[in-house]
Amino acid sequence: MSVYNSLDSITEELHKCMKCGNCMAVCPIYKETRQEVAVARGKISLVEFLLSGEAEMTQGLAERFSLCTTCMACNNNCPCGVRFDKIILAARAEAVRKKGLHPVKKIAFTALKMQRMFDFGMKTGSMFQGVALKHVPHKSDRIARMRFDIGIGTDKVFPMLASRTLRSEFPEVVKVEKPKMRVAFFTGCMINYFYTDIGKAVVEVLKENDIEVVIPKGQGCCGIPASVNGDVASASALAKRNLRAFEKLGADALVVACSSGGTAWKHVFGELLDNDPQFKALADKWAGKSYDISEFLIHKVPFKKEGLGRVNRKVTYHDPCHLNRGQGINKEPREILKSIPGVELIEMKEPGRCCGMAGSFSLVHPDLSVQISDRKTADIELTHTDTVATGCPACRLQLKSGVENAGINEEVVHTVQILAESYRAGKKK
Repeated sequence: MSVYNSLDSITEELHKCMKCGNCMAVCPIYKETRQEVAVARGKISLVEFLLSGEAEMTQGLAERFSLCTTCMACNNNCPCGVRFDKIILAARAEAVRKKGLHPVKKIAFTALKMQRMFDFGMKTGSMFQGVALKHVPHKSDRIARMRFDIGIGTDKVFPMLASRTLRSEFPEVVKVEKPKMRVAFFTGCMINYFYTDIGKAVVEVLKENDIEVVIPKGQGCCGIPASVNGDVASASALAKRNLRAFEKLGADALVVACSSGGTAWKHVFGELLDNDPQFKALADKWAGKSYDISEFLIHKVPFKKEGLGRVNRKVTYHDPCHLNRGQGINKEPREILKSIPGVELIEMKEPGRCCGMAGSFSLVHPDLSVQISDRKTADIELTHTDTVATGCPACRLQLKSGVENAGINEEVVHTVQILAESYRAGKKK
């Protein structure tokens, strides 16, 4: 039974918990609040009260269930193997069934399902974003801060919307002379609308490795923002749209440069569509050939090393939660970085610690998100590097905001961007 369909689906996970409190040692929220309700053990007790009938779902309970970044650190530290991520997702879906979705979230997730309208809105936003955003001068990034406070403060640094979306800059099929294989690229929202430099680097690297790239125009949001907020209907609709779009064009494999998007294709689509045999089969088919870009380049190609040029960077790497703990990918990005001439990889003390972004969590709990981020920023500063690499555009946003506000001169990029830079340097030799 899917965790999204019933609270009863996670009773087995609840029974595993022996209330030992090991989750307290790693929970980023508990470390800041020191409140039992913040940690997995506390929320498990709340779910147990709901199932036993000792408590009813209220708005207050729903807000408590929102206090989780779904970083999965508690999963890894649990001696009983409790999958708390499943418990919290089931609880949030139950909250939406019983109390409804917040009006702002309802509008946002409805817009995500209306792709043409959403594209138009983002295009319009790119033209008039200066009304709400104040540009922050920077040598390599187009970043800005809010001109006025809408509930999240005015210190947060955001990437500016690109003047052209990534998908509008490429044909659906990017051909190469003698292709080794045909690979579909799921862009996701952040890369399509904001960080088009990441998407261009993905295409550039794949072409360097003689791979034909397919970028379906019909793709949209991965649906993770909806699924983690309990909006199962919207998440399911988005999953079906993406499956249709990619099945229509076909490919030998699918690559993603966003940790949430990768998690969606590998794990979430199949669970969301568990009650629909046709789409469940399609989701399982694509899950079996979906790869994070670093995973693909190390295990599937493997990528060319003879054409790499020198890139003089001191780099530290941040492990995105959904890539590291969600997909078990942490060695591959480091292997890529270590293969690039001139790159010196310097590990921070806690590279796998959550950065506090967690999508809408940073908007709903902005102060707490910044507190979690500040610990990561301090860890970065101690490395004395000039570049932070990561495998998630959302993490990139959070990390950039952290170092910018701390006055640290640090560029924040995706791992694949440094690899693309190396290929370009190799051609100049």
